[in-house]
Order: sequence, then C-alpha cells, then structure tokens
Amino acid sequence: MEYEVVLDRRTPDDPETVRALAYPVLVGEPAVGDRVLLNTTALALGLGTGGYALVVAVPDRLPPDPTGPGHVVKARYTPLQAVVQAADEEGAPYRSVLADADDLGGMPVVLADLHSALPAVLAGVPADVPVAYLMTDGGALPAWFSRSLAELGGRLAGTVTVGQAFGGDLEATNTHAGLLACRHALGAAVTVVAQGPGNLGTGTRWGYSGVAVGEAVNAVAALGGRPVGSLRISDADPRPRHQGVSHHSLTAYGRVALAPADLVVPAGLAAGLAARVAADLRTLPDRHRVVTVATDGLLDALAASPVRLSTMGRGLTEDTAYFLAAAAAGRHAAALAAT
Repeated sequence: MEYEVVLDRRTPDDPETVRALAYPVLVGEPAVGDRVLLNTTALALGLGTGGYALVVAVPDRLPPDPTGPGHVVKARYTPLQAVVQAADEEGAPYRSVLADADDLGGMPVVLADLHSALPAVLAGVPADVPVAYLMTDGGALPAWFSRSLAELGGRLAGTVTVGQAFGGDLEATNTHAGLLACRHALGAAVTVVAQGPGNLGTGTRWGYSGVAVGEAVNAVAALGGRPVGSLRISDADPRPRHQGVSHHSLTAYGRVALAPADLVVPAGLAAGLAARVAADLRTLPDRHRVVTVATDGLLDALAASPVRLSTMGRGLTEDTAYFLAAAAAGRHAAALAAT
C-alpha cells in the first residue's frame, strides 16, 4: 500500500513529505495519524527503482505474531524475516502433487535478465496459453513491489517467488523447486524466469544480478525443460557494453550456462543492429541454437500491452529492439509448447 508520510525532519535538507510503501503482511496496515518507522536508504542514494521510502514498522500498533501456515523463512536473519509456506512442504495444498515431481516434461522456459522483459514476453504468447512467472531474488524481494504483476491481472497462471523473494501466489526454496511448482501446481505450458523489479550491477562483466540467467538455463535443462533465451538486444542504450547483444547476455550464455538454450533473435532488425547481433552471437559456444523468429504482429501486441513498457527509462518507441526480442522469445516458447 502507498502512503504519503510527513517526516520528522532531522536536517533542513530533508523533504517535508515522502512517498512510502508498506507491506501489510509484514508490518500491519498503517492508518492516518499513525507514527511509522521509515527506511529512506533508497531515496538517500538516489536509486531509480520506485523512489519510495519503506515502512519498517508501525511502532504504536504492531501486527500480530505470525502463526503460519508454513515454516520456510525468507529475508532470513533480518528484522523483517517472514514465514511463508513453500508449495512443496508438508501440509501445503500442493504437497502431494510436488512431493515426487522431478521433471518439467519439456516445458519451454523463457529466461530474461530484467523484470521489464516480462510483459513483453507475454505479448508474444497467445492468450490461451497458460504462462507462469518465476521471480528470482536478484532485484526486489517482494513480488508486491511489481506494478507489472499488479496490472497483468489474470494474464498469468500465477507467480512463484523463489530464494529470498516472497509474496508470489506460491513460494519455493529455489529455482528448481519453483520451476516444478510452475509446471505441476500452476499448470503452466510456458514459464518466464526473471528477477524482480530493479537489479544490482557494478558496471562490470560479472558484477550483475542478471548473470543468474545462466544458472537458470542449467536448472531448466536439469529438470527436462527447454531453455529459451530472451536476449537483451538494443541499439538505443547509450552504454557501448549494452549495444547489440548486451555483455550481460553474452556472459550468462557464454560462460555460466553449461546446457544448450535456444537464443531468439527477432527478424527484421535494422541492418546495422542485425550485423552487430550476429557478430556478438558468433562469440558464444556452439552448443546454443540461434533461432530467428518472425515478428509480424508483435509490435501491435506490444503496443496493446496492459503494462506500460519501460526499460532503463526507455519505452517501446525508444528501444523497440529490446521489447521485440522479448516478444519474439515468447512467441518461440509458445510454438515449442504447441509441439
């Protein structure tokens, strides 16, 4: 829930009010007139995602102690650690379905390194194909922070949050268990794996949370799924390391992913960008399969997305290639699911 909070200003430079988010499951539900304890770290650092302070507690009206169900702790050993019920633990509704689950049955899984790819991938998948979203913990940890998930409504069969991420329709301890939950509990024909909103990066090859895409390729393959790479392609990003195929995609698929994946390139890219993409992909191991996917109708589908498309502050018209690549990966995964 979003609030406007009047600050007890400690310095003249402090603003009079800030926008703040409270997650009622963790801190209770603030009411007008309540004192709240805020974490303003992201505002102080000028971080781009959201621009919110976060409510840590309503000290005069604390929420009741959690009583379950479940015994899996996320945000472990922090003041806000939360107890959730894993989809496959004893007593959970899907325990009998997942207790012996060991295979994805060839389910295509689209892998993307940014949360912004999720609605674009969905634009490439026909509406009658059930799609699940597996949210990893490289970005925001609460699924509740994602405006995209809130606005997608019933388009998803459900969300599974894994690792330290929480707040999905189902919880899982790791990517492997989360993939099995997507397939066998949510009934997904296609799953999209991406970190939550935001990301952590240092501007170096390895210092980026999205490198975990390569680890997800290995997890999908280990469980008998079909990894589909949504490549991060752009000719609009001002940073040379992200032009053509981003160095993050090249690292994830070239150095981290030990299993083969289908790497999707949208047809019809501008000649210069297409040449750059082809050259970048030639640097990858030949275990991967580069797949060119037709893009007829995808721009219209992207324009009709219920979620405002935005990556690094750029929309569909500013960074068309990025969103088109994600939609093409969705289209390819849907075609695999139909075979």
